[in-house]
Amino acid sequence: MKAATGHPPGGRVVEPHPLRGYLYIAAATFLWGVSATLGRAAFTGRLLPGGEAVAPVNALILSQTRTTFSFLLLLPVLGWRRGWSHLRLARADVGRALLIGVTGIAAANFFYYLAIERTNVATAIVLQYTAPIWVLVYLAVRGRERPTAPQIVAVGLAMAGIALLMDLVGSAQLRLDRIGVAAALLSAFSFASYNISAHGVLVRYDRWTVLVYVTGGAAVFWMVINPPWKIIAAHYSASQWLFLLGFAVVSALAPFAFYAAGLQHLAPARAMIASCTEPVFSIGIAALALGEFVRPLQAAGIGLVLGAILVVELAGRRAPPAEAIVEPIE
Repeated sequence: MKAATGHPPGGRVVEPHPLRGYLYIAAATFLWGVSATLGRAAFTGRLLPGGEAVAPVNALILSQTRTTFSFLLLLPVLGWRRGWSHLRLARADVGRALLIGVTGIAAANFFYYLAIERTNVATAIVLQYTAPIWVLVYLAVRGRERPTAPQIVAVGLAMAGIALLMDLVGSAQLRLDRIGVAAALLSAFSFASYNISAHGVLVRYDRWTVLVYVTGGAAVFWMVINPPWKIIAAHYSASQWLFLLGFAVVSALAPFAFYAAGLQHLAPARAMIASCTEPVFSIGIAALALGEFVRPLQAAGIGLVLGAILVVELAGRRAPPAEAIVEPIE
């Protein structure tokens, strides 16, 4: 993600305040944890606190409405606050950003929510968070970056943790299956692709301007895959539409705003280390709200993957800015 300079649009200087930055990042990761639990509840019709059931929706409609509503809400707000001229990209970058919306955002979102639907929140979020590791593997294979000892250790920890999670496939109690685990890994690979392809655009433009284009690309893609008349034919109720709109705000717009505010006070590497609290929030909230507790072997696998993520992020603090890794857009 483009490094924060402390000079947001409009020229007002923001005095860095690390504690405030960590609080903003914590707010963003907490909301992403809440959205993971809401997504799981939407797929299963499970009861949420207060005794109200969520009518089931599938991963496709949740991914489609999330990005589409985000685009429709974000476009007029940015156009009004910053002026429409500030939303322009070079012609070549427009096509690049729209394609990133399809291959990075739409694919990563769909596979992530499919993984939640087929397995559980813990498996989906932890496996998706291996994306920075796959970015490092890609850079090493392409010869763009020599692997370091911490990176090799991180890959080994991640592989061991994933192996423990894979050994649990077939457990009815944990609701894991091969499609769900594969979807979680595909989500990680899609987001790794987003990291690699989006970096060149994000270093030249404001992150919010790029976000308008990538969510717009994802929205157009979903309209082709699942046209509006098919959605109308599904006869979703008013309460379902209200849930989907609220989900877009809770899972995308609000946490993106908090994360962007955090980046005004923290360097990207420090912000990403702080964002490693997201799997903890996601797993904890799912356990409290939906009773999705993890068993010892699964907890060991999760611990190894989280350890790998932390090793990568700590090592990333010494990496050149050109190789910065972008925060997940879940």
